[in-house]
Amino acid sequence: SVVIQECYVQNTAREYAKLYAAEAEPLEGFGEVPEIIPIFLIHRPANNIPYATVEEELVGEFVKYSVKDGKEVNFLRRDSEAGQKCCTFQHWVYEKTNGNLLVTDLQGVGMKLTDVGIATLAKGYKGFKGNCSFSFIEQFRALHQCNEYCEMLGLKSLRTTHQKQRKATSTKSKNLPNSSTLKKMVPKKAREHRDFISSEH
Repeated sequence: SVVIQECYVQNTAREYAKLYAAEAEPLEGFGEVPEIIPIFLIHRPANNIPYATVEEELVGEFVKYSVKDGKEVNFLRRDSEAGQKCCTFQHWVYEKTNGNLLVTDLQGVGMKLTDVGIATLAKGYKGFKGNCSFSFIEQFRALHQCNEYCEMLGLKSLRTTHQKQRKATSTKSKNLPNSSTLKKMVPKKAREHRDFISSEH
């Protein structure tokens, strides 16, 4: 059921958040770590809707710190401490799961988060079925900008790995055997250049 899956998503994300806190809290200057509040499943056999969820009510300004898609630009994500720490949490989970899982929809009041989502690279990863949007992960990789909290945790920049791959391919093209005639080389270079441009956009 949707409700059971919702509980599974939030409580899985909560377990990751606890591990993140255990690693981040002892670091000097890190400070408070965002927490995903627990969500409980209750069974009401006599009711028309036999399952429901219960969670703590969050009082205060409800803010979205991370989004599923790039259409929504949220400055609080960049400018607030909670927002930056949420972005670092996403990066941390992404690195811990080797890019297979991303916690999305980080939202809540202050450092208390709820109603989060999970995107996985492959269907069925860790038992997640419906929410397997590869595009969220692709987008996160493209848009994430590391902040001081990423640095404190020693997370690898997602940008440098991408640039290293590009450098490797560009040096390869220079070391082509000299026996190739110039005529043969021109179209090949032009083609590589075109691919390079299209992959950039």
